[in-house]
Amino acid sequence: MEVRARAPGKIIIAGEHAVVHGSTAVAASVDLYTCVSLRFPTPSDNDDSLKFHLKDLDLEFSWPIERVKEALSELGSCAPSSPTSCSLGTMKAIAALVEEHTIPEANIGLAAGVSAFLWLYISIQGYKPGNVVITSELPLGSGLGSSASFCVALAGALLALSDSVSLDLSHEGWLMFGESELELVNKWAFEGEKILHGKPSGIDNTVSTYGNMIKFKLGDLTRINAGMPLKMLITNTKVGRNTKALVASVSERTVRHPNAMASVFSAVDSISNELATIIQSPASDDFAITEKEEKLEELMEMNQGLLQCMGVSHSSIETVLRTTLKYKLASKLTGAGGGGCVLTLLPTLLSETIVGRVISELEACGFQCLLAGIGGKGVQICFGGSS
Repeated sequence: MEVRARAPGKIIIAGEHAVVHGSTAVAASVDLYTCVSLRFPTPSDNDDSLKFHLKDLDLEFSWPIERVKEALSELGSCAPSSPTSCSLGTMKAIAALVEEHTIPEANIGLAAGVSAFLWLYISIQGYKPGNVVITSELPLGSGLGSSASFCVALAGALLALSDSVSLDLSHEGWLMFGESELELVNKWAFEGEKILHGKPSGIDNTVSTYGNMIKFKLGDLTRINAGMPLKMLITNTKVGRNTKALVASVSERTVRHPNAMASVFSAVDSISNELATIIQSPASDDFAITEKEEKLEELMEMNQGLLQCMGVSHSSIETVLRTTLKYKLASKLTGAGGGGCVLTLLPTLLSETIVGRVISELEACGFQCLLAGIGGKGVQICFGGSS
């Protein structure tokens, strides 16, 4: 039996950084996916190993299943229906298994991803030989939730072939999980994210699991549905950034200027709430959609101005802003800032010629451009050879 799962990446449309200081933020799924293919060998394959293939990076890992069982003997008794956290002892045993493979220096950060794979696989499927292949449309480490979409897609594929969920195996094409099953996928994905990030917020895996959009404030997540189609150009500046350092610098600025920064965070809160209201309200025709898009553009520009006030912009981000402004398009950074990705709203009536020109200019600067629909479906499953 073979199963494939795909889970979307995410963007933060409004409220990054300010959310740490009590403001509302809005995140949404993007139709760029991480795909996981899971296949169990048949007896005739005579294959007793666990294989993990990161196709985009041309990296393969393989362990005899007996070696995994010996290293992680206490894990096989886990119940897939009740997610638990990875203990320190288990983490050390998993790290030893990962170290049996040489990971190229350029990809050394992937060790945590391989550890998350082993933890989720053995916790949900036990000591079964299997072959897992990963592909992704999301750039790594750019703030688009690539690690969460990996954990969600992996948890989805593993659970789909477990006794904890019941799915129609004869269904052709992509299939959605039920509500209680999505909750289980989300919990397992969050445990995977903990291995990757230590103390994740849970926002990325929640958006990737359920899709559409969420509004969040002080740890309280509210799922919201978009009443209008939204298309964005996502520009990856390819400039790496240190999220922790950027968050700390905003906090330091807040200590130096408490009153001014309180006003900035209050303004961001208003922008996020207004933006969520506009996106949720239905639009009956092109005129209504255009009117809403113009309001969203203004709110995005205002949010970007406030992010500049927080000191998290970067020369690469400013280059994207200047380029898109020439075409009267509104842009803002998404995520931590200091590099990373920039969002540009593409109005429904914008000609493809203009979009092509903007992309050409940005790519000439060495940036990567991705076109994405916003607020689509979450994790989906597909059995056998259909897609």
